[in-house]
Amino acid sequence: MAAMPDHRPSRLSISRFVPLGLLILAAVLFVALGGLRYRSLAALVEHGEWLREFVARGGIAAVLAFILAYAGLVALSLPAAAFLSITSGFLFGCWLGAVYAVFGATIGATIVFLAVRAGVAGLVERAGPRIRRLEAGFREDALSYLLVLRLVPIFPFWLVNLAAGAVGLGLPIFVFATFIGMIPTSFVYASLGSGLGDLLAQGHHPDLAILYQPSVLLPIIGLAALVLLPVVYKRWRNGRSKQPA
Repeated sequence: MAAMPDHRPSRLSISRFVPLGLLILAAVLFVALGGLRYRSLAALVEHGEWLREFVARGGIAAVLAFILAYAGLVALSLPAAAFLSITSGFLFGCWLGAVYAVFGATIGATIVFLAVRAGVAGLVERAGPRIRRLEAGFREDALSYLLVLRLVPIFPFWLVNLAAGAVGLGLPIFVFATFIGMIPTSFVYASLGSGLGDLLAQGHHPDLAILYQPSVLLPIIGLAALVLLPVVYKRWRNGRSKQPA
């Protein structure tokens, strides 16, 4: 008689939490050492001249350094993505700033995603059936849902990274949705950063809530609605197929 398959959750290994633990430790050290004081427009303006000289002299090395710095702060799950995109526009201009911001955000998000997936994914099996059903529903249309979460900043960028890793999404889907979904918001903030110097010279302060203005947000919401259309249609079709003839 063949042995019955064992559906019990696998044993937890401490080693699987090492990458996530290192990121948490690095984030705590960064905050404890006062790193957050540089995450402000005042600090950007104060050091702006030096940063621009560094970029002008550094060439491609300065670009890579910025992308790695962006990725590193995102990997620490610090609320800094918007500020970093503004900084990118300030240093590199609107178009290149948006491109570099997208790459930095995607790399950093992927790092924390992999760390969370290694440590936390699979623990949902130990949760109740309702949580498992929510996970299954999200994973079934992961690309559409994740694109919407990237396009419309309903939840913080860092929180979406953690949640996607926790439910164990596939890496290609996560990277693609993050890269594509970050383009509109990165462009908006990089555009704001590119005009930051002139704005401050006039005695004005940039409106960091620009992303939520109707002229900016409504087109993004429209794009997100288009992304969700296949999911809505599939749900409607499945509902009709289950109705009695």
